[in-house]
Amino acid sequence: MKILVIGGVAAGTKVAAKLKRENRGAEVRILAKDKDISYAGCGLPYYVGGVIADKGALIVNTPKKFSALTGADVLTGKEAVSLDRTAKTVTVVDTETKEREMYSYDKLVIATGASAVAPRLPGIELKNVFFMRKPEDAVALRAAIESGEVKRVVVAGGGFIGLEVAENLSATDVKVSVIDMASQILPGFDPEVAAYVERHLADRGIVCFTGTKLEGILGDERVEKIKTDRRAIKADAVVLSLGIRPNTAFLAGSGIELTSGGTIKVDGQMRTNDPDVYAVGDCVTVTNRITGAPAWSPMGSSANIEGRLAARVLAGEQPTYPGVLGTGVCMLPELNVGRTGLTEAAARDAGYDVAAVTAVVDDKAHYYPGASNFIVKMIADRKSGKFLGLQVLGKGAVDKMVDIAVVALTMGATLHDLENMDLAYAPPFSTAIHPFAHTLNVLLNKISGEMDSITPTEYMEGKAAEYKIIDVSINPTLEGVPYIDITKINGTLPEYGTDEKLLLVCAKGKRAYMTQNRMKFYGYNNTKVLEAGHTFNEIETEE
Repeated sequence: MKILVIGGVAAGTKVAAKLKRENRGAEVRILAKDKDISYAGCGLPYYVGGVIADKGALIVNTPKKFSALTGADVLTGKEAVSLDRTAKTVTVVDTETKEREMYSYDKLVIATGASAVAPRLPGIELKNVFFMRKPEDAVALRAAIESGEVKRVVVAGGGFIGLEVAENLSATDVKVSVIDMASQILPGFDPEVAAYVERHLADRGIVCFTGTKLEGILGDERVEKIKTDRRAIKADAVVLSLGIRPNTAFLAGSGIELTSGGTIKVDGQMRTNDPDVYAVGDCVTVTNRITGAPAWSPMGSSANIEGRLAARVLAGEQPTYPGVLGTGVCMLPELNVGRTGLTEAAARDAGYDVAAVTAVVDDKAHYYPGASNFIVKMIADRKSGKFLGLQVLGKGAVDKMVDIAVVALTMGATLHDLENMDLAYAPPFSTAIHPFAHTLNVLLNKISGEMDSITPTEYMEGKAAEYKIIDVSINPTLEGVPYIDITKINGTLPEYGTDEKLLLVCAKGKRAYMTQNRMKFYGYNNTKVLEAGHTFNEIETEE
């Protein structure tokens, strides 16, 4: 069987390597446009910041090494320009000679990936306009920084890659700003979580301008300013991280079914509408594992999973890809962020009766050196208890929290299924009640009515306006706010009527819940806990 793979990097090379292990006798050939068939695209920001010192480390495999290791034939500098499904041929152009060549196949795998969006903007051709998609992009940006000519950089795009670039640039003492035309940074997170991250970045010198459209780049020969729909910003360089587009233009007229966004439609076995043509990686749309809706997941992790599965199908097995969860994790200055599953907004759109809570929990034993907090938003269906998603922020191992959530989502677990899990505990690693379990307990308390709370979003929307703010921290913390010490509550409080609306606020929300519990016993039925306390919320107090 002759298998032709168009494209390398993660998905294409995974198909070829796995297929040759499954069927050594298969004739597998990769046609790649670039000279590098396997590179660490997700590692590029860290080369810019010097965390990865050697640019050679970004190249995972050379064509020669890959071919020797796997037995697959690799041809580079071959750009696919058309597909003839009837003749079962792919026409390519040699990037050096510009000559056209034709390759036949029994089975075709399209792994052409995606390219950075390059908008048609005035000044985009100026010196010091960079992208961040290939190793040469990172090499060029780092060289410009090291030359000393770049002191101010604007990153256009507030997704994972854009923010990782910003984080690494700031570590080189470059002044960094981020702009994004969306209303928030970090797509895939709920707005209040993204807003917290935006404030955190601003405190560390990375200012984000959301709702800001890039209209042009100004300068004589090199970048001097950027023009937005709000104002001009001085800059010595611009990094364009405005998203990616699938490399599928060569399929025009081929009859391969595409989405409106240009990605390739595939079934659960990575087949297109042609049973002899498969597609994997950044150029395909798969499904969301929870809702079954179409989902685009241009991630190295998804690409490897899809590539491996397609190879197994080509080798005669019958696995089915269940879809993606939107899992992601990102390292920012003094803050790691992670997510998986549905956001609160996405869960509502999918028809769930959403119950969500935001909690601040210890990431390890509080007395252990280096202990910090996780800020966790957990989402479930109120009626069935089905676990739906998680977003987490913190200095520590947020990936651990995300991965537990991934397993829960994969198994279709309910909140009660996840109670009392025997998770790993020792002071350097966790708390006796694991931070995931702690958050789960808070959500169950909220669903049962044991905790009556105001969410950060509700607080931002003014839904606590009729409530008097009460500081219930260990020690008085909020200036100009009445203070109650839980240890002194042994009956009704003469200062407050039992029907009075009181918003209980502490650092994390835990002490506020404990205070509410005690006050309920003494007849106070109109108290609310502010979820995540003043750690997460910006508290508005009267002057």
